[in-house]
Amino acid sequence: MGLLVFMRNLLLALCLFLVLGFLYYSAWKLHLLKWEDSNSVVLSFDSVGHTIGSEYDKLGFLLNLDSKLPPELASKYANFSEGVCKPGYASALMTVIFPKFSKPAPMFLDDSFRKWARIRDFVPPFGIKGQDNLIKAILSATKDYRLTPALDSLSCRRCIIVGNGGVLANKSLGLKIDDYDVVVRLNSAPVKGFEKDVGGKTTLRITYPEGAIQKMEQYEKDSLFVLAGFKWQDFKWLKYIVYKEKVSASDGFWKSVATRVPREPHEIRILNPYFIQEAAFSFIGLPFNNGLMGRGNIPTLGSVAITMALHNCDEVAVAGFGYDMSSPNAPLHYYENIKMSAIKESWTHNIQREKEFLRKLVKARVITDLTSGI
Repeated sequence: MGLLVFMRNLLLALCLFLVLGFLYYSAWKLHLLKWEDSNSVVLSFDSVGHTIGSEYDKLGFLLNLDSKLPPELASKYANFSEGVCKPGYASALMTVIFPKFSKPAPMFLDDSFRKWARIRDFVPPFGIKGQDNLIKAILSATKDYRLTPALDSLSCRRCIIVGNGGVLANKSLGLKIDDYDVVVRLNSAPVKGFEKDVGGKTTLRITYPEGAIQKMEQYEKDSLFVLAGFKWQDFKWLKYIVYKEKVSASDGFWKSVATRVPREPHEIRILNPYFIQEAAFSFIGLPFNNGLMGRGNIPTLGSVAITMALHNCDEVAVAGFGYDMSSPNAPLHYYENIKMSAIKESWTHNIQREKEFLRKLVKARVITDLTSGI
C-alpha cells in the first residue's frame, strides 16, 4: 500500500514538473518572439491578453489613427474646460492606439531595482545587467527616488518635454511652457537668456555624461539632475559626481564630460532604463541586435523622455521637436546659429522611424505639439 502511495505521488510530481517546464518554455519562446521578431509579427496581444488583428501595424499601433476622441473617452472628458488637467488622458489614448501599453513603470530607479524583471537581463542602455554595485552605491547616497513631495501629491500631472530644436525660436512660448507642472529639459540646452521662448522653469534635466552642462553657472537653480545611462561608463561617471570624486577623462567617453554637477545627492536620479528599451523596440521598432547597442537602434533622448512621460503624466506636451530637412538654412537649435544643413546621418539613431512614431502620437492626440514641428 505504501509503495502505491509513493508511486502515485511520484507520478503527480512528474506531471507537475512537465507542466511547469512546458509553461516556462512557452514563456521563453514568447519572450524571444516579442523582442527578436517584433517587426514581422502580424498578430500580437494587448496588455490583457486579447489578440490584436489586422487593423494594427506590425508593432501593434492602430493603422487608422483618428484625431477625434473615441466616444467613451469623449464622454469621460467632455466636461473638462480648456487648461484643466484631465486625469489619465495620455495613457487612455495611448492604450486605444497601442493596446499593448501598460502604464505602471517607475520614473526612476529605486532600491528595489534588482527585482525589476524587465531591465535586469539587459545590459545598458536597455537595462542594468552588470551595474548592480555601481547603482547600489549611487542610490545609497541619493536616497530619494521620486519627484518632489508636491508633485507626487498632485491628483493630475501635466508634463512638457522641451526639445532643443530651432523651431522654438521666436515662438514666445515661455509662459505657456512654465505653466506645466513638470518641465523636462534635455542635455545642455540653455534657459538663461531664452526665457521668452523656452520658459524659465526646469523640473528635470535628463542627460548623459557627454551631454551634461559643463559650466556650473549655466545650471538652473532648482531642478533634479537625471542620468539616462546609455553605457556602463555613464553609471561610473554618476558615482564620481555623487561622491564628488575626480572624474577620469579616459573612462571611455566619446567627448569631454562634466567633472562637477552643482547638485546634492538627494537632487540626483537615475532614469528607469525600461523607457529606453520600450521606446527602441516596442514603440519605434528599432533592430533588437540581441539586446545590445548597435547601429541605428538607440532612440534619441527626446523619444525616451516622451516614453517616460506617457507612463508618469496625465497629459503630455512637447515643444522644440522636429527637424525640417527641406529648410537647410533654418536654425538647427534655438540657442545657436548652426543651420539645419549641418545635421548628418546618425550612426546610433533612426530619425525617420522616430518621426513616424511621434507623428502617430500627435495625430491621435496622445501628445500635444506646441511648436508643430513633428
